[in-house]
Amino acid sequence: MLINNNEYFEILEKIKTAIREAQYRAVLGANREQIILYWNIGKYIIENNKHGSRFIENLARDIKLDFPNAKGYSVRNLRYMQKFAGLVPNEVNLQTVSADLSWSHNTYLFDKAKSSDEYLWYARQTIENGWALSSLEYHVQTKSYVRQELAEKASNYPEKLPPALNGLAMDTLKNPFVFDFVEQREGLVERKIEDELVANIAKTIMELGTGFAFYGNQYRIEVSNKDYYIDLLFYNTKLRCYVVIELKNTPFKPEYAGKLNFYLSAIDDILKHENDNPSIGIILCKTRDKLTAEYALKDINKPIGVSEYKLSDFVPEELADTLPSAEDIEKRVRLEYDINDSEENS
Repeated sequence: MLINNNEYFEILEKIKTAIREAQYRAVLGANREQIILYWNIGKYIIENNKHGSRFIENLARDIKLDFPNAKGYSVRNLRYMQKFAGLVPNEVNLQTVSADLSWSHNTYLFDKAKSSDEYLWYARQTIENGWALSSLEYHVQTKSYVRQELAEKASNYPEKLPPALNGLAMDTLKNPFVFDFVEQREGLVERKIEDELVANIAKTIMELGTGFAFYGNQYRIEVSNKDYYIDLLFYNTKLRCYVVIELKNTPFKPEYAGKLNFYLSAIDDILKHENDNPSIGIILCKTRDKLTAEYALKDINKPIGVSEYKLSDFVPEELADTLPSAEDIEKRVRLEYDINDSEENS
């Protein structure tokens, strides 16, 4: 029986897809085996590093003699393996996190992470969000770990959302948000900042986080025959809810919470589908006093968070003035492993 062209090409596409998936699984499997091997070598090095300062150099030379065509066993890479085993001391995290990253992602984090907790946070975020190496570099350079995981967040999410949603909603909050593609200049008004966020929506969404889909800016809603305009409206596919963002180029004021509470009520009534979760709000301000924000949100009905934002005058070193000190971070994450950078260069 003859087969028609459409049916043939459909079968061909299915077979090609199956081949590609098998190739991907083979590559992924090979990557996992290599990462696990590197970790085990790192353990051997840590356990036997008593053999003198040239131990790693001797290993690199002798491995090369026995495996002349093998790549990846240079002095530099062996030192990375040593760091790897130090940052990931147990096999559970190796199997569930590290082995799912490329070696390039891993070595970048070995250079940048100051603790096992920081390494594992970035590694999990990379896997969950599918970050390319360039995306990982962006989040490390803008200190996302400190801004999202360790920042003191001001919100009423724990009181207004069920536990499962609260955790996801809190993950959307950073302090501060960094929009370094928007130029900080004198007399810059909120609408201009908003326009640049929309013009660079891909970068805006990268900073906001995974799951954000842009719905509109200056989004018009009508209440009692009167028009109101929402600065930025998103839908978050992980939270399964609308996210209303109000942008203020001023310090936080308590009345901002009441206005956003009104917008959230309207969005829940006008746009929210019966299968959607309650809409959440984020107020982005030039500066924010945490206690003032907490008082302002205390008796608000809708889930709202308050964060600061920084524009293009932001550089990572300057962020230290507005974030927890190194001593504070050390106490909170209980640093267990601190790599001496000079060791890598020795």
